[in-house]
Formats: sequence, C-alpha cells, structure tokens
Amino acid sequence: MKDFDIIVIGSGHNGLTTACYLAKAGYKVLVLERRETIGGAVCTETMFQSEEHPEGFQIDVGSSAHFMIHQTPVVQELELEKYGLEYIEMDPFMSYPLPDQQGVIHFHRSVEQTVESIRKVSPADVDNYRNFIDFWTRINKGVLKAFLVPPKGGKMFGEIMKGQMRDGSMFKKGEQTEGLRRILSSYGQVVDEAFESSYIKAALLWFAAQSGPTPDQAATGDFAGWQAMLHQSGGKRPKGGSGMLTQAMKRMLEAHGGEVRANTPVKEIIVEDNKARGVITADGETIKAQGVVSNAHVQTTMLNLVPRKHVADQLHRRVEHINVGNGFGMVIRCAVDELPQYTACPDDEHIHKGLQLLVPSVDYMQRAIGDYHKGKPPEDPAVLAMTFSKIDPTLAPQGKHLLFAWAQWHPYELADGMSWDEIREREAEKIYSVVESYAPNMKGKRLDWYIQTPLDIERKHGMRRGNVMHVEMSFDQMFMFRPTPELSTYTTPIKNLFLSSASCHPGGGVFAAAGYNAAKVVQSEVGRRKWFGSRAK
Repeated sequence: MKDFDIIVIGSGHNGLTTACYLAKAGYKVLVLERRETIGGAVCTETMFQSEEHPEGFQIDVGSSAHFMIHQTPVVQELELEKYGLEYIEMDPFMSYPLPDQQGVIHFHRSVEQTVESIRKVSPADVDNYRNFIDFWTRINKGVLKAFLVPPKGGKMFGEIMKGQMRDGSMFKKGEQTEGLRRILSSYGQVVDEAFESSYIKAALLWFAAQSGPTPDQAATGDFAGWQAMLHQSGGKRPKGGSGMLTQAMKRMLEAHGGEVRANTPVKEIIVEDNKARGVITADGETIKAQGVVSNAHVQTTMLNLVPRKHVADQLHRRVEHINVGNGFGMVIRCAVDELPQYTACPDDEHIHKGLQLLVPSVDYMQRAIGDYHKGKPPEDPAVLAMTFSKIDPTLAPQGKHLLFAWAQWHPYELADGMSWDEIREREAEKIYSVVESYAPNMKGKRLDWYIQTPLDIERKHGMRRGNVMHVEMSFDQMFMFRPTPELSTYTTPIKNLFLSSASCHPGGGVFAAAGYNAAKVVQSEVGRRKWFGSRAK
C-alpha cells in the first residue's frame, strides 16, 4: 500500500490549488474526488450529443466567468499555461442592455472606456463612476492583501487599517469617518448614494448580488466596491470551458508527482491520537498519509467525515449552526440555434464578450427578494446571461451556440409544500422567458438544456442547501469569523487536518485564495513538525 504525505479530499479548484503548491514543494500528494469528473464546481462536461452533433456542447456545470483568480498569483506561480490553460479576455466583462429603450452600458476593463459608455446613458454619472472606482480601489488594495493571507484573529482589521491610514492610501484627508461609514453600509445603500441613473444602480447592484447577501445587509458595501478591482484584472474565460482551469491544475499536479483519483468518495477521515492519519474510502480502502486537507464543505468535513467522538461538543454545535443560508440561485445551460439579439442593441458587437445583466430595475430585484423571503421562487427572476460561444467557438458545433442564464433569488427550502423536483422545469422556463423578453429572437431557439436548481447544485457539488459560496458571505462569517473563529486559519483542533474550501476565508467564487492560503499554512505546520518524509530539501 502506497502512503502519501498529504491526501486532499475533493478536486475543487481550491483543493487542487493546495495540492499543486504542495507537490511543487516536493510533497507526495493524492487528491480523491467522489465524482467521475474532477474539478468540483469548476468543471466542464460534454452534453447534448446527437447524430447531427456528435461532438456535443461543452457545458460548464458550475462556475463560468473567472474574475478573482486573476487578482492572485496562482495562475502564474503554478505556470498553468504550460499545462494547457489558455484564457480569453472578456472585454467588456459585463454589459447592461437598457430594458425600455435603445442603448447599452458596457463595463470595460478600461475605466475610461466604461465612463464613455456611461456618458451615453447618464452623463451625470461619469464623474460619479470615476470617484466610486477611485475610492474603492484604494480600499481594496488592502482588502486584497488580507484575502491572500490567513486571518490573524482580531489583529487583522487593525493592521489593515493602521497600514492603510499610515500610508495615506486608504482614505483621503478628512474622509476617514465617511469612508468607514461606507464600508460598514449595505451595498444597496452604497450604490444608491453613489449614482443617479436607475440603470447604473440596477446593473451594479445585480452584479454585487452574485456574492449572496441581499442588498440591505450591513457591512456588505464592498460587494459593490469590488467593481473597482475588475478594472485591475478584468474578466476571463478559459478556452474550452471553465473546467480547463482544473484540468490544467491536474496536469500540473501529475507532472510534479501527484496523483488524482476520480470515483473515489471518502467515507471517513482516520484520526489517531488526535491526529489525522489518512482516510477510508466508500469502498473500504484505507489510505494512510501524514496529513489530510479537506476541500469539502466545512459541515461535511467536521460533521460527517471526522468521527463524532473526535469533535468536541462545543465545536460540533458551532459547526452545526453555521449560517449556510437558504440557497440563492439556479441556472439553466442551453444549447441554442443562435445568439440573443437584444432589442436595446441588436447590432452591438461587444455585448456577447462578457456577462449580460438582465434586470430592469432595483424594484424588480426587490420583488424577487421578497418572494425569496417568503420561501417562493421569484415570479420574475433577475437573470445574468452568458453567451461564451461567441468568443470561444470550440464550445459548440459550428453554427450553434451556448446560452447560460443564472438567476436569483431561489430558496432551497420551499414554502407551501413545493418540491424542486416537481417545479424545476416551470422555474427554468421563467428564466428563459426573461431572456426572450430582452431578445425576442430566442423564442423557439432552444435545442436542449441542463437545469440546476439549488437542490441539483447540492446533489452534484456537495454545496449544502445549494449555496455556491458554501456558507453565507455575511460580515459575521468573513475574515477571522469564517467559517468559525476556531477553524478560520485553515487548521482544526485535530492535528494535521486542514481545510481549504470556499467555506474558509476569503470565501467563494473562482478565487483560489483559500487553497493558496491553506497551502502556506500546511507548509508552515510542516516546517515546525517535520513529519513529511519526502519533503524537498
């Protein structure tokens, strides 16, 4: 039986990031994935094959657009281009077709190009947008640094604030109090105060809502403010599908002596003398290791994989009561005959390069949120459309296209005895009808589709209650509070058992920061304990 230095449970992009860094440092790493395909929620599968189209369509079954990973050193440090990863720039990275008149707002990587687009719709907001980006760029230089290091308890915020104020980069003279107020405000309040145009407000609020919390939650202002960082990194798409990122990571890991096994679900983490010593798979195989990194959901790890007797009662209760939320979105992934021709801009050459924000107004969003709070799917869902086959023809057969449409707010736990398995197609039709209302040419153009409700997301990806961020991204579950204070530094009370999923700081999205930070923590622990026999000298 072959032993390993580290076993990583789950092949999501955070787990693979940790595995790749450890393998690069000389550790003997094994990644175990429960599904047939690797990559977790960063995975692309071939679907809708037919006699006419035997090659099928390349369908992302989780993430699609990659933003935040390009604000980290991961792609460069792991040299993923050497292993087949090729990114395609999305510029503009998102667009807002006007719901009731001709026109579109494009959000380009260039701030100047963006404000020129804004000028055509709301000249009064040109300076507002520049000021908004300037303010939040200064804030987020420090926040990004905090995202790329393990939380250091209560000292984290103090050090960020002291350093930023000392350098004069966070707040301009005299704006400290007002700046702090904005940071602690809801993102709904932040956007409402910053802009005049109802269109710009709707666009920025809808994109900020992708993190999960509703626009009225306190201390979420930076979900809107992170817009500034998109002008730094832009948005990109891996050629061939979102899953090409994790496929490149797999190849990089194997090139450095690591191993990935699909179809190998883990049943139990072996704990001996309060130390993780390996795993037992679902088919009964015992695989020993000096340490274990779990890329699984924190509740799956601590409540299901670790035997109950090894988790103290207080920690067990705290993990049980983590706010996982009540889902918040669902998605349809469609093979279509042609691309949407938006009534607002039927001949626009840019709109299919990035995300398309299909939400008529802030009030429209608020009605959807109201339905969500009642435990009902939204009567009129807010939709984010993606048509990446325009910039990447490899995704679909010649002459055909892909349309992905993510929508919110959709509760995992439904009221009035409704069941997702019974209403999934009805709710999917609602989402598609929103696309049709913006682009009437799409009526009758759907060839096939793959539907993912919050329940489907839970079943496929192990994301409890369909929360794609694992646990709610509310202020009380961020930084040194995520997922709980005692688990926030990627370590657990069980020695040699580490965490590396989106359940951890800094949270979800295609970021890889949790995996990056976890790798540093594992290597730090290794240096002190000296229990990795094959570590590079």
